[in-house]
Amino acid sequence: MIRRRDALALTGASALAAPAVQAQQLLDVRFTLDWAFQGPQAAFLLALDRGYFREAGLNVTMDRGFGSGDVPIKISSGAYDVGVADLNPTIRLRLERPDVDLFTPFIVYDATALAVMTLRRENIRTPRDLAGKLIASPESDAGRQLFPAFARAAGFDASSVRWQTVTPQLREPMLAQGRANAITGFITSGIFSLRGLGIPEQDIVTMLFSDVGADFYATSLITSRRWAQANPRAVTGLIRGLIRAQYESLSDPQAAIMNMRRREPLTDVALETERLRMSLERLTFTPHVRQNGFGRVDTVRLQRSIDSVRDAFAIVRPMTASDIYDPAFLPAATDLKLA
Repeated sequence: MIRRRDALALTGASALAAPAVQAQQLLDVRFTLDWAFQGPQAAFLLALDRGYFREAGLNVTMDRGFGSGDVPIKISSGAYDVGVADLNPTIRLRLERPDVDLFTPFIVYDATALAVMTLRRENIRTPRDLAGKLIASPESDAGRQLFPAFARAAGFDASSVRWQTVTPQLREPMLAQGRANAITGFITSGIFSLRGLGIPEQDIVTMLFSDVGADFYATSLITSRRWAQANPRAVTGLIRGLIRAQYESLSDPQAAIMNMRRREPLTDVALETERLRMSLERLTFTPHVRQNGFGRVDTVRLQRSIDSVRDAFAIVRPMTASDIYDPAFLPAATDLKLA
């Protein structure tokens, strides 16, 4: 059973390696995050820096990401072995390319963070008000890729909006500067980045995908079946370490942010701590997860998500929940829930 731990002293990464595995050969694992080193990514970095992956015999290198739509492309190309990203771009890729064998063995976010964000001055009050408007977003952004599902659920034509492709760094500035009418992305990225640019919270208008019925599962561990079947203990070890770090980040989010700050010295600790709290309290530790622990995935809900993606992109090929999610690699039930 996982138990709460006191924060470890933030010494060098080498000091965090577990002595029990120093002598054994470690399996190299190339791991990509979904985004830059921000609050929500701090929990994943915590698992790395506290040596939880090394305890499982893994030598993990963890890189920043450039959007959830980019992660499955890089894993399927062989650039990375595993990653964390919103699950739905992976579902879309699997639907469009039957040769791709990506799947998730572990869903981290029980609630979706996907949203359209705008400012009150734009006079966009409902999703239908987006018709004719300019939305800024990277092409790899999951919110942009799944916008047709959002529009379909909200009852308007997705082709009625215009898109401005931007780098991740320019997305929120484009909206703040009035060069776009709205943006898509995770609430944990967009809302806090806009606030960091001086936009008062009360001026930010957020339209969650889940508010219109596009209630997707979200951030998940992504890998290929080929790699998972060749390294089943590694997959389970990764999941165990991630769960442990999620609980510890919930217990002490500031410690997780201070650990991340070793990589990003300019980190706004207060802002990123609040961003991490949102990801943990609203997206990860939902009432369902608090009661049941991780790993209790509602396959009916997951199937609805798959079908929504299929319908949004007019894809005929069917897919079942078991095609994209496989719980066989989960650790023991006692490791899935906090004591």
